[in-house]
Amino acid sequence: MKTLQATFLLFVFVPLMKSAPPIQQESLRSYEHDTDVAMGSPIQQDYEMQSEDIRKEGTNVSLDTSLRLQGDDSERNVAPTKDTNLPTCLLCVCLSGSVYCEEIDIEAVPPLPKETAYLYARFNKIKRIAVSDFADIPTLRRIDFSGNRIEEIEDGAFSKLLLLEELSLAENRLLKLPVLPPKLTTFNANQNRIKSRGIKANAFKKLTNLAYLYLGHNALESVPLNLPESLRILHLQYNNITTITDDTFCKSNNTRYIRTQMDEIRMEGNPILLAKHVNAFSCLRTLPVGTYY
Repeated sequence: MKTLQATFLLFVFVPLMKSAPPIQQESLRSYEHDTDVAMGSPIQQDYEMQSEDIRKEGTNVSLDTSLRLQGDDSERNVAPTKDTNLPTCLLCVCLSGSVYCEEIDIEAVPPLPKETAYLYARFNKIKRIAVSDFADIPTLRRIDFSGNRIEEIEDGAFSKLLLLEELSLAENRLLKLPVLPPKLTTFNANQNRIKSRGIKANAFKKLTNLAYLYLGHNALESVPLNLPESLRILHLQYNNITTITDDTFCKSNNTRYIRTQMDEIRMEGNPILLAKHVNAFSCLRTLPVGTYY
């Protein structure tokens, strides 16, 4: 009886034991499946995409920043320019009736305030002076155009400036002198290209206040005529003067005449021997500077 029971139990339990799945293998497959899902999950993909976008955006920001910095550097390296179209008192310095327009590369006389008394426009690129430049500025007392490129001055540009006392046209390209205003005391035309035919015979005769006349370093062949009695300083050095007469400085028909105001005459650098013209200096208190022998 016992043998039958044992046999029966074997037939019942053995098939059940074979059909049970191995727990360890199922657990392993479940782990591997979970791992695959985790690596390919939408959350992980979003994370990767966001990281990539951040990296790209960071690169773009760096490039943009670099370009902006380079742009700023290039702007700083741009040379400043001079705007000659500005109003006169922004382009120049205006102070208590004086206008200073020096070394600003202007090519024409700028419009001046009506109360201007002193104009300093040295070392520019002015080539021409017109009558209209000073037509409405009767208050001018001093004008300095030294170191420009002036070749032409219209007739009457200065003649109506009745208060003008000092005028400098030194270091320009003039071939002839303009008509000068009547109250002028100082006139400087050194270092131009003026020849004797560019000075009218009576250019200085009516300038009864003229005390200082500078015509050095030009191309004069003779001393200007009819120099006023008021003249104290006369510079004619380094021209092409070859002759003078007894009436150049003195009066040949008046042996007692003395030119009392004249203090200095410079004639060095001219192709003339002054010792050959002794009578030309008989009325002077001091002999001219120059070559005598």
